[in-house]
Amino acid sequence: MRTGHQHESATETDTAHLMAGKAVTFDELATELSAIELRLRQLARAAEVPATPVELADVIDSLRSTALTVRENGEHMGFLARVVDGQVPLATAFPTGDPWGVAARASDRMDFGGPAIVPTVRQLFKLAQDATRAGTKTTTYPEAMTGLGIGWESRAAGTRRDMERHTAVAKESLLLTCEKCGANEGQPCRTKSGWAADVAHSDRRRAAEAIVDERLGYLGKNPVAVPEAR
Repeated sequence: MRTGHQHESATETDTAHLMAGKAVTFDELATELSAIELRLRQLARAAEVPATPVELADVIDSLRSTALTVRENGEHMGFLARVVDGQVPLATAFPTGDPWGVAARASDRMDFGGPAIVPTVRQLFKLAQDATRAGTKTTTYPEAMTGLGIGWESRAAGTRRDMERHTAVAKESLLLTCEKCGANEGQPCRTKSGWAADVAHSDRRRAAEAIVDERLGYLGKNPVAVPEAR
């Protein structure tokens, strides 16, 4: 059982204390965001009378504004908790007639980023709103998403992984020599005129990519096995 203030470290990857299972639930996100919002409002109140007289009005306003944003996100997570539990009726399709979830597989929707196989928060809000209209055919999230989610990770996670891979490749490149320009370990590649380049020559970069991808367990840029994916 988790207890309060059970933080293993101060690193971004330390997330175990945020969840009871292998992955964080929307209910847990809502609770954590509520705690952050309260903490921000408490800090804003405390900052009204700091130990040293400095006017912190702008900081206080910023803290309270951030707290409002956090509260909105928390409310959204609370709504999603009810959605994924099947408590909120959802329209089976968007106003355009485009399906979502399992029904969107193999569809050729081109607008709005393609088929909404995995819907966004905004799309779920819209589907819930449309479901209240008379005559609208409805479903629930569990029904519409049955069979989906295996091996899935969010777009944000994919973008972060790509950035981490890019950084790792750049560092690894400097550990290799470059046959193209003769740059040694620790030296950047150079142009024919001798200017240092921010990006390594292709052969040096490809060699670094192969090393990094093997270390990360990637096939090309794609993870072979993503620990956080489900």
